[in-house]
Amino acid sequence: MANVTILLADDNAAVLAHVRRMLSKQINYKVVAAIIDGTTVVREYLRLRPDAVVLDISMGKVSGIDVARQLRDCGCTAKIIFLSVHEDRDYVNAAIGAGGSAYVAKPRLGSDLVPAIEAALADKLFVSANLV
Repeated sequence: MANVTILLADDNAAVLAHVRRMLSKQINYKVVAAIIDGTTVVREYLRLRPDAVVLDISMGKVSGIDVARQLRDCGCTAKIIFLSVHEDRDYVNAAIGAGGSAYVAKPRLGSDLVPAIEAALADKLFVSANLV
């Protein structure tokens, strides 16, 4: 697989740094932006046109679900992978309904994020096993 460009967005700087480090270990992945403010995600998507967008659901002023809807409305073709502390089926349904291809529970970040990105890129739905 060719290099996959990824935009990250999470309002928790420690989680954002952890995810960036984790993905940088993947040979075919290139993190093109790590954003701590959900309000700039659409602008950065339009500027960078990444293959995937990894979004936290709870990002302060704007939710990841709202950002996903805005991305979809602007013609986003990137796969959207949600990260969340919310382990509730209602959040999963809302995220998928907003255009998400994957939903990863943050406690399962280490085991689920890369498989979630791979599934999304292959046009398959991925949801952390504890949420299915």
